[in-house]
Amino acid sequence: MHEMALAEGVLAILEEQGPAQGFGRVEAVHLEVGALSCVEPEALRFHFEAVARGSLAEGARLEMTQVPGEGWCLPCGRMVEVGSFLEPCPHCGGFEVRVTGGEDLRIKELEVA
Repeated sequence: MHEMALAEGVLAILEEQGPAQGFGRVEAVHLEVGALSCVEPEALRFHFEAVARGSLAEGARLEMTQVPGEGWCLPCGRMVEVGSFLEPCPHCGGFEVRVTGGEDLRIKELEVA
């Protein structure tokens, strides 16, 4: 249940940046969620609502866009889209795919007042 820790981390960034960037209220947080990040979006939404109570992000919308996983297939030398760490290369069937993206959770944009 790492979504609670992630929600707390997002809120910590917002509370740090509020005074630094001159905003007092967050209306919406737009996140990019990697397909390989093991983040359950609804659990993150639930925990964010809980940790945001009484903060500058109370009532803020949490908008999430999923970013596909990607990797470099060592046998065939191609960039490929991957849906899990255990998937073979869709081109050659090899299992030597080095993940290069889609593991992150990133704040992409804020709507503030």
